Amino acid sequence: MKHKLIYFTGLALVTVSVFAKLHHEQRHMGPATTAASQPPVDNQLTDKEKAEGWQLLYNGQDLHGWRAYKNQPADAWVSDGGTIHCLGAQNGHHRVDLLTDSMYDSFVLDVDWKLAPKANSGILYLVNETQQQPYQTGPEYQLIDDAGYPEKLETWQQTGANYAMDPPLTLAANPIGTWNHTRIVVDRGKVEHWLNDKLVVKYTLWTPEWEQHKATGKWKDAPEYALAHGGHIDFQNHGDEAWFKNVKVKRLY
Repeated sequence: MKHKLIYFTGLALVTVSVFAKLHHEQRHMGPATTAASQPPVDNQLTDKEKAEGWQLLYNGQDLHGWRAYKNQPADAWVSDGGTIHCLGAQNGHHRVDLLTDSMYDSFVLDVDWKLAPKANSGILYLVNETQQQPYQTGPEYQLIDDAGYPEKLETWQQTGANYAMDPPLTLAANPIGTWNHTRIVVDRGKVEHWLNDKLVVKYTLWTPEWEQHKATGKWKDAPEYALAHGGHIDFQNHGDEAWFKNVKVKRLY
């Protein structure tokens, strides 16, 4: 029996030794990393998102699937460092919006974005190319440097607003120059604007209340403003620098 006791004691020592080595290595490696804790990769869909029906609108490499409004020169828009980069109107670039080739009616749109200091931009939807400017046809989710913009802003001009219609319920933008996350939901005329996981605007298109609101505001002389039930998604070039990434859409029907 003596030799068996020696065998089990040796096994115990080996086990303790291996455990101690693993414990030492784990202390120097930091917390264990699992697939669930991996940070998301920019401009890619997860398997779960693909299964849910999301479509990637920007591949991180080029502007495939996008074009300038009315096919005007689009030299102000480039794919740069994994972002859709609006150069604004500096250095003689054409001031023209960028819009999707495809059109959408009921959908969820997710976008990450950031602005240069003092910049103004926007995300428009239900845009049609029947007017001189995109904002004459599609509602705008306002993007702006709320604190640093050089002019006084009305509440309906603040970030997250349904521009010139519905002011944001709260100011939820991150500091200028850092990334923000926007979600726009359009569900058969029922619209929600989300900013950094906060609901900032909620309204319904084409109701008598909406018609009255339109008739008494900035869009009273824009007969085609927000009348279309489907249209393009549009990034605004207001003459300032802006960046967009992780652009994805899910059709609801």
